[in-house]
Amino acid sequence: MIGTAALAVQVVGSNWPKPHYTLLITGLCRFQIVQVLKEKPYPVAEVEQLDRLEEFPNTCKTGEGLELSEQFYKYAVQLVEMLDMSVPAVAKLRRLLDSLPREALPDILTSIIRTSNKEKLQILDAVSLEERFKMTIPLLVRQIEGLKLLQKTRKHKQDDDKRVIAIRPIRRLTHIPGTLEDEDEDEDNDDIVMLEKKIRTSSMPEQAHKVCVKEMKRLKKMPQSMPEYALTRNYLELMVELPWNKSTTDRLDIRAARILLDNDHYAMEKLKKRVLEYLAVRQLKNNLKGPILCFVGPPGVGKTSVGRSVAKTLGREFHRIALGGVCDQSDIRGHRRTYVGSMPGRIINGLKTAGVNNPVFLLDEVDKLGKSLQGDPAAALLEVLDPEQNHNFTDHYLNVAFDLSQVLFIATANTTATIPPALLDRMEIIQVPGYTQEEKIEIAHRHLIPKQLEQHGLTPQQIQIPQVTTLDIITRYTREAGVRSLDRKLGAICRAVAVKVAEGQHKEAKLDRSDATEGEGCREHVLEDTKAESIGDTADLALPPEMPILIDFHALKDILGPPMYEMEVSERLSQPGVAIGLAWTPLGGEIMFVEASRMDGEGQLTLTGQLGDVMKESAHLAISWLRSNAKKYHLTNASGNFDLLDNTDIHLHFPAGAVTKDGPSAGVTIVTCLASLFSGRLVRSDVAMTGEITLRGLVLPVGGIKDKVLAAHRAGLKTVIVPQRNEKDLEEIPGNVRHDLRFVTASCLDEVLNAAFDGGFTVKTRPGLLNSKL
Repeated sequence: MIGTAALAVQVVGSNWPKPHYTLLITGLCRFQIVQVLKEKPYPVAEVEQLDRLEEFPNTCKTGEGLELSEQFYKYAVQLVEMLDMSVPAVAKLRRLLDSLPREALPDILTSIIRTSNKEKLQILDAVSLEERFKMTIPLLVRQIEGLKLLQKTRKHKQDDDKRVIAIRPIRRLTHIPGTLEDEDEDEDNDDIVMLEKKIRTSSMPEQAHKVCVKEMKRLKKMPQSMPEYALTRNYLELMVELPWNKSTTDRLDIRAARILLDNDHYAMEKLKKRVLEYLAVRQLKNNLKGPILCFVGPPGVGKTSVGRSVAKTLGREFHRIALGGVCDQSDIRGHRRTYVGSMPGRIINGLKTAGVNNPVFLLDEVDKLGKSLQGDPAAALLEVLDPEQNHNFTDHYLNVAFDLSQVLFIATANTTATIPPALLDRMEIIQVPGYTQEEKIEIAHRHLIPKQLEQHGLTPQQIQIPQVTTLDIITRYTREAGVRSLDRKLGAICRAVAVKVAEGQHKEAKLDRSDATEGEGCREHVLEDTKAESIGDTADLALPPEMPILIDFHALKDILGPPMYEMEVSERLSQPGVAIGLAWTPLGGEIMFVEASRMDGEGQLTLTGQLGDVMKESAHLAISWLRSNAKKYHLTNASGNFDLLDNTDIHLHFPAGAVTKDGPSAGVTIVTCLASLFSGRLVRSDVAMTGEITLRGLVLPVGGIKDKVLAAHRAGLKTVIVPQRNEKDLEEIPGNVRHDLRFVTASCLDEVLNAAFDGGFTVKTRPGLLNSKL
C-alpha cells in the first residue's frame, strides 16, 4: 500500500454545531507500508520512503527520460497559455513551470487538471519517474483538446448573438417573420403588449395609472432573468385586475328584500330591521357609504348565514374573510414588494376575487384576532373599518390608495370583551341572542329538517318528525343558544332512517323476485316461511318497515340514546344551602348552581370552582353583609351565635369545576345560598336570579339579561329575579317567554330574599322572640 507523507500547514474549523475542520497540507514524499504496528486509538505503521522531492535521480536528464520530460513541458506550457493569463493563479502557475524542476511537474499538474480519483491514485502508485511521465502526458492532451472544443463553441455562440442583435431592429421596422427569436420570447412580448393595452384602457385613478406606466417602462428595460421581472409583472397584472370602478347595482325593492330575509331566517327582527333601513336610505341617496355592522352572539345562531343573505338581498357579491387566529398585520395590509414572496392583503385579494368594488365583506370571528411580533391585525383593521378613512385605504403591496367606502363590511363575534375598544368604536353592534324553544322548533321545521332530508336522499313520505319530538330533542338532547347541535341530532335521525329505508328496498326487491318465480298464489306461503325463519335469519327475511317512519320518543331513545339533559333543578334544591344563579358565556346564557356548607372550624371561607377575582370578591361581600345583618334576620351559626363565622368554616362551591367562572352577577345568588344555609330553609326550586351587590345591600344592574332569561326558560324555571335597573332590558325578551316567566325586579337584598323563599324570608326564632317576616 502506497501513500503520501504530508505536512499540515493550516487548520481551520469549529466545534459548533458539530466538529468540522479543514486542513491545508503540503506533500513531502511517497511511502510504502511495511508493517502495521497498531490500529487503536489511531493507526501506527512502519513505512519505507520511496522517493524524495529534494533528491531526484538523474533519469530525466538522459535518454528516454529527457525526451519525455521535454514533451511533458511542452504540453504543460500549451495548456497554461490557453487559460486566462489575467487570473493571478494562472500567471503564478506559468512562472512555476519555468522555476520548478521538471521532475516535480507531473504531480503538480495532475492535481490541477480534471482527472478522476482512480487516475490520481494510479499516478500516485507510479514510483518510476518515466512511468509517471507516460501516464500524465495523455491526461494533459485530453485537457487541451477539451479546452479547444470549449473555445470553439464559445466563438460560435458569440457570432450567433451578434447576428440576432443585428436582425432584431430589422424585425421591428419591417415585421418580417421567421427570425431566430425563441417562441417563448414572442409569447412573452405579446403578453407585455396586451398588459400595456389593458393599462391604457383601464379605468383606474390617475395616481394608480401613473404608477402602472412607470412600472411598465421599468419592465420593458428589465431582462427576463431578473427576479424583479416576475414581481413587477405580477404587480401590474394585479393592478389591471382590480375592480377600480366596476360595481353591481343594488336591488332596492324593500318588500322583496323583507320576503327574502323572512324566508331565509326566522326571528332576528333587530337584524332584519337594520338591513331594511339601509336599503331604504340607499334608495333615497345613491352615494351612501357602506355601514360597518358587527353581529355579536353565541355560536350557531346564524350570524354568518345572515351576512350571505344580506348580499343575496342586495344583489351584491359576497366574500368571507376568516380572521380567527390571524396574528400578522400583513394579512390585512399586505407585504411590501421589497420582500421575497410578497402578496397583497386579504382585503385587496378579496376585492380581486369578488370582481366588484362594492361587495359584502364578512369579517368572521373578529373577536379572535391574535397579536404577535409581526404586528397587531386589529390595529390594521382600524383604517379598513373607519368610514372616514377607508375611502383612501393603502395596501402595502399596492402602495396606492383604493376606495373601500362602497364595501358593506359585516363583522361577526361571540363577545365584545376581546375586541379592542378603538376597533369596537368603529362598528355598529347588533346583538344576535340565542333562540327560544318555540323559535328553535320553527327553525327546525322550516329549514333544518328539509335540509337534512335533501342531504340524505329522503322524502317527507318516508320520515315524519312531529313538533313534540323536536321539542324533546331541544330540551333533552341539546342545551345551546344556537341550533348546531339540533342540526346534528336531526342528521343522526335521518341517517338511521336512511338505513331502514335502504334495507326495506332491498327486502322488497327480494320479495318481488320470489313472487316472480313462484307465482302470485305462493305469496302467502312465502310470508309464512318468512315468519317461520325470522328467528334464524331476521336480517334477510323481515318485511320492510311501513312508510312513513314516525319518530317518537321511543325512536329517539333508540337512535340518540338516553336523554343527555334531565331537569335536575328540584332534586338539587332539596336541601338548604343551594341556589340557582344565571350566568352569561360567549356560547349564550347558562343556569349556575351555587352550593354552600358549614362545619366546625376557625372562621375561614373556602371558595372552589375555578372562580375569578371578581367572583371571589362577591363571595366576601355576601358573607360580610350577612354577618352585619345577622341579628336583623336572626341568622345564627350551629352554636346559636349571631357571629356566623365563630368557630365555623364555610365552603362555597360552584359546580362544573373545570369551567372558569368570573363576574359580579353572582352576588345575589351567593347571598341567597348563604341565607338558606344559616336559616335552614329551602330556596324555591323554580327561581333563578342575577345581580351585583354592594356592601350596603343594594342590587346593581348587570349585562346579558336576555341570554340569561332565555337560559332560565330553557331550564323550565318560572321566576327570574333581576335588578330593578335592568327592567328596561326585559322589553327585548320575546313575548312568549315573558308570558311563561314571572319577573321580580329588586333594588335591594331584602326584596331578593323575599322573592327567593316561599312565604317571604321568615326564620324560626328562639323562644322569647317574635317571628318576623322581612
